[in-house]
Amino acid sequence: MQIEQMIAAHPDVHGDLNPALVRCIEECLACGQACTSCADACLSEEMVAHLRQCIRLNLDCADVCFATARLATRRAGGNVPTLQAMLTTCQTVCELCAAECRGHAAMDHCRVCAECCERCRDACQAAAASMSRQ
Repeated sequence: MQIEQMIAAHPDVHGDLNPALVRCIEECLACGQACTSCADACLSEEMVAHLRQCIRLNLDCADVCFATARLATRRAGGNVPTLQAMLTTCQTVCELCAAECRGHAAMDHCRVCAECCERCRDACQAAAASMSRQ
């Protein structure tokens, strides 16, 4: 709700929100946090060496999600091609991370992370589609 209020109050937005983009920002921030937490939890598992790729994808996904959220939050001016590229990249990395975490779904942190990545992937796809209609 706070993100929606901030963007709606932006002088360049004039209250004309893109709900799909707002949802994407929220999902990207949540996914970045979930991936950071999952990587940390993986580091605490006894079989940490087996989780090396999972940790790598968690950290990559968190970085891309946070960067995508920051770019999508900026409403001054416009840089649609860059934002579209970031949304596509975020979809890809979320798909990769979700697939890896699904392989470790017996660990609750990986299961939760996979679900979060899938929601973020879908939100990025919807945001990209909503921007192409504008």
